[in-house]
Amino acid sequence: MEINKDGAFLLPERPTKTICDVLVIGGGPSGASTAFWLASNGYDVLLVERKTFPREKTCGDGLTPRSVRQLIDMGVEESLSLAHKYFGLRTRAFGKELTLEWPKVSGLPEYGYVITRYDLDELVLNNAEKAGAAVWQGCEATAVNFTDDSVYIRVKDKSRDTVSEVEAKYLVIAEGANSRIGRSLQVKRDRQLPFGLAIRGYYSSPRSRDPYIESQLDIRDEKGTLLPGYGWIFPLGDGRVNVGIGLVSTMAGWKEVNTTSLLNTFVKQTPSSWGLSEESRLSEPTGGKLPMGMSSTHLRGKRYLVVGDAGGMINPFNGEGIAYGYESGRLAAATLSEAISCNDADLLDNYLDMLDMHYGSYYKVARLFLRLMGNQDVLKILTSTGMHSKTVMTILLKIMSNLMSEDDIGLAEVILKSASKLARGIPG
Repeated sequence: MEINKDGAFLLPERPTKTICDVLVIGGGPSGASTAFWLASNGYDVLLVERKTFPREKTCGDGLTPRSVRQLIDMGVEESLSLAHKYFGLRTRAFGKELTLEWPKVSGLPEYGYVITRYDLDELVLNNAEKAGAAVWQGCEATAVNFTDDSVYIRVKDKSRDTVSEVEAKYLVIAEGANSRIGRSLQVKRDRQLPFGLAIRGYYSSPRSRDPYIESQLDIRDEKGTLLPGYGWIFPLGDGRVNVGIGLVSTMAGWKEVNTTSLLNTFVKQTPSSWGLSEESRLSEPTGGKLPMGMSSTHLRGKRYLVVGDAGGMINPFNGEGIAYGYESGRLAAATLSEAISCNDADLLDNYLDMLDMHYGSYYKVARLFLRLMGNQDVLKILTSTGMHSKTVMTILLKIMSNLMSEDDIGLAEVILKSASKLARGIPG
């Protein structure tokens, strides 16, 4: 392997001209999932990722049963032997504590994992490569040009400072919330819709192997003001816990919130048994905005689809993005497979139909819920009332984690269906 002038190893040299069925930009959950499913179906896929894995990625690191289902289907779960398995949620608010098991849902496991994105994303990307996808790491797509029957993409090898031209039938944008190519194609967040704010850090803790993740539902700032969102402690099983705060933009004065200060306040309020303090902090906290509820525009364009965070796919109820990255990538792969086999780019419209079928009404209810929670009085009533009943909180957990079943219709499914009907005629 070659070494550059700085003494770093160079990745394999790239050809100056490449032709493929689909070019995927981005190697995170949505991009790796898209590449895996396309390659598994025999299509010629090239994935370009501007960073070199493994790499750090700001995230809560928690995988719900919905995420685990996708990892099982991709054959990745067997590689998670060192990940921390957990079995439910311990939730606290207004002096009360409830321990909730993951609900039994047809087709879903009754457990989740906590694993850093540093480890997880490399596993899933390597899995796509094993399935037959070509993967170029350390390479950045810098420009795209569309013709009637092809997409031409300029790809820069950052380690060599060389440029390749890729000709593809279709393009998938999976670069995340700050997609450069996405912006050039007018893919941007609808600013009328709510978004999330999140920050997290790693801490050492004697409870790193706790079998439950934990959330605090009555988040307060240093003045004691109740805020819409939640704090979390996710045990990693290796002596560390991931600790963070998530808020939503529907609250008054969200622009003035100092999330770093809020995280420090939350840490001081956590149970002493977790052993969290400034001294136990292992990393500087990092965070950012979360595009939620399918809030991005232009998710389908001329010979391209947008997946994952680049499309604002994050669940507004709980801030989960990994499952929806895997799922939207899988939906995009199914759409592209049909478009390629039929040689019909108009079939890309099916992607929008599938997104609407899977997430449309659910996300609309979630967005309306966030607007309600932005009212401090409503927030207090709903949270304090729910904490008095384990049954109620279990139903809410099922709804907010999107663990509904089409086969076993229960109270959670009935409530969501009724809420969807009510939300249908309400803007937003």
